[in-house]
Amino acid sequence: MTTRRDFLKTTGSLAAGALLYSPFAEAAKVKNVGIQLYTVRKEMLADAVGTLKQLAKIGYKELESARSDKGNYYGLKPKEIKKIAHDLGMNVRSGHVHIDKDWKKSVDMAAEAGQSYLVCSSLPSEGQTVANYQRCADTFSKSAEDCQKAGLVFAYHNHDYEFEKKGGKPLYDILVEKSDAKLVKMEMDLGWAILTGNDPLKYFAKYPGRFPLWHLKDMDKVKKESTEFGKGQIDIVKMLKNSDKSGMKYFFVEQEEYPKTAMESAKYDFDYLAKLTY
Repeated sequence: MTTRRDFLKTTGSLAAGALLYSPFAEAAKVKNVGIQLYTVRKEMLADAVGTLKQLAKIGYKELESARSDKGNYYGLKPKEIKKIAHDLGMNVRSGHVHIDKDWKKSVDMAAEAGQSYLVCSSLPSEGQTVANYQRCADTFSKSAEDCQKAGLVFAYHNHDYEFEKKGGKPLYDILVEKSDAKLVKMEMDLGWAILTGNDPLKYFAKYPGRFPLWHLKDMDKVKKESTEFGKGQIDIVKMLKNSDKSGMKYFFVEQEEYPKTAMESAKYDFDYLAKLTY
């Protein structure tokens, strides 16, 4: 005989399941949109403070810097850009630098700027060979130790050339597999990965949790260059639905080519994301 307790337990479980799988469950909205400042590189060099104010007005919350002709922070000191961003309701979350003679200085500056991540933006040594990629993986592991001591997380940002295959295997995989998985993370540039015919979702499944950072970039279907969201070949909603698998914590909008101006495209991309649900 079914007791009242059993009945309530059963119906309660069914109700919970209905809520979990309900087609009327509220869809997630895109929040804390970040931007890679290389998107507005000319503007940052001309007027860093004014450009940051414009980005804050659009609604961007997370910033990723990129080394420029005026240094890692476009002529600003680490503490300066940290305060400016904070006063505008933003965070300097990450930054792109090179592993070179100024590496230790870049680590110290990143810590001073209050960053959480420091990203190597290109391979520290040239050569599309298995030996060089293994060497780079070792360099990443050592560099990641420097970052850990400074309270930072190290990551590497891909382009398209890392997906060239040697012996039937993408060279990129060597960087992921041969580096210290606990210390070395990856910033997946979704645009470049997709342009080379690779599926980021397969990497998220194969190496779960290794991709805390993304470059959210759409790529033109004909030209091999970036374009505004919705005009290229990336399925942004599909990517966002798999963000947990990748371990994504922050993403940064990046666009390098524009139909008009960089700031207009930055606003267009932000507004596009604001309308999405996933």
